[in-house]
Amino acid sequence: MYEVMADGSLPAVDFSDGRGSIPDSEHKSLTNIHPKGFFIRHPPAPHKLDEDLTPESKLFQTIHMGAAVVDASRWTLIVDGLVERPFSINIEQLRQMPSQTVTSFHECYGSPINPPTKNVWRIGNVQWTGVPLRYLLSIARPDLERGLFVWSDGLDSGTFAGVTTDRYQKDLPIEKALSCEVLVAYEMNGQSLTKERGGPVRLVVPGWFGTNSTKWLCRLSVQTTRSMGPFTTVFYNELDPSDSEGIRRRPVWRVEPNSMIVRPRPDEVVLGPGYVEGWGRAWGEDEISRVEISLDGNTWKEANVALRKQFEWQLFTFRVQVDRSGRYHIQARAPDISGAQQPLTGRRNHVPTVQIWVESDSPKKSIPRGNGSR
Repeated sequence: MYEVMADGSLPAVDFSDGRGSIPDSEHKSLTNIHPKGFFIRHPPAPHKLDEDLTPESKLFQTIHMGAAVVDASRWTLIVDGLVERPFSINIEQLRQMPSQTVTSFHECYGSPINPPTKNVWRIGNVQWTGVPLRYLLSIARPDLERGLFVWSDGLDSGTFAGVTTDRYQKDLPIEKALSCEVLVAYEMNGQSLTKERGGPVRLVVPGWFGTNSTKWLCRLSVQTTRSMGPFTTVFYNELDPSDSEGIRRRPVWRVEPNSMIVRPRPDEVVLGPGYVEGWGRAWGEDEISRVEISLDGNTWKEANVALRKQFEWQLFTFRVQVDRSGRYHIQARAPDISGAQQPLTGRRNHVPTVQIWVESDSPKKSIPRGNGSR
C-alpha cells in the first residue's frame, strides 16, 4: 500500500497484510451513527425552488441507515482493488490535490422499495468542489482489462427496510468513474460538507441519481463485478421500460429526462383572455434538446430553452395563449439529445402539470380551486 504525501509523491509504504490494505482500517475515523435509522427531509414544492443554485436549506436529504459521525482529523480514504498502486490519503492531502468545481442537478430516485410511478420532486441544483475521481484512479493505475467497476464504501451502517448491512456500498462502471465530472467532493455550494451532507468527503456522480453518490466515503475499490451489497442487489433496481415483457431489470443509475414548471404557481389566477407567461427547469444525464408546452396534452408548442452548462438544470421559458376564462392545465415535456422522452403518465419522470385559472377583468363569482399541481 502506498500513502500519498502532501506534495503528491508516492513513497512505497507497505501495509503489513501484504494484500494492499488493512481490513476496515478506514473505519477508525467513525465515532458514532447518529441519529440512527432512516431519515428524509422533503424539499419545497417546485414553485418554491426558484433559485438557480439551490440553497442547503431547500435541498432534500435522504439518509438510509443513519448519519455517520466522522472525526475528520482521523479520516482516511483507501483506493485499492485491481490497481497497480493501492494507496491511502487523509483530508489534508486530498484538499491539496488538483480540484474542480462542478454545478449539477442533484436528484433523489425516490423509494427503492415501491415502483416509481409518480414524480417525487426531490431535486436541486448545487455546486460541488473536490478532486476528480479519475485523478485518484490515475494514481492507482487500475487494470482496465479486468477492473470493470469501482465500488464505493460509506461509513454508515445499520438497517434499512428490514435489511442489515455493515456498510453502504455502491458501484460505478469504470467508464463513468473515469469521466471528468465525477468527484470525490469535500464542499457543497462553497462550504465544507456537513455530517448531514455526507461530510467530510462524499462521492458525487453528476447525471446519475443521488443514491450513487456515496456519503461518508471511506474506500474506493476497483473490481471485476458489480457489488453484491444490498444497495445494489436488493434495492435500487427497476424494471427496464424498454422491455416489452416487463421482466428485465436495470440498475438505478442515469437520470432520464425530466422537467418541472416553476411559474405560474399551482392554482394561480391570471387575467385574460390573452397570454400566460411562465418558466421552469429541465434536466437529465443527457442535455435536454427542447421543451414543449401544451394546454390539452395533444398540441405542443416549443418553449425557449437555455443551453446546458456542465450538468446544471436548464431554464426554459414559454408563452401560451388562453382564449377564454376558466381552468387550464399547463403541461411540459422535455426530450433529450439522445431522443429519450418524458412519458405522459406511469413513470417517476412523467410530464408535469400545473393547473391555473383565467379570469376576466369584470367582477364574477369566484371559481372553486384545488389540486393545482401533479
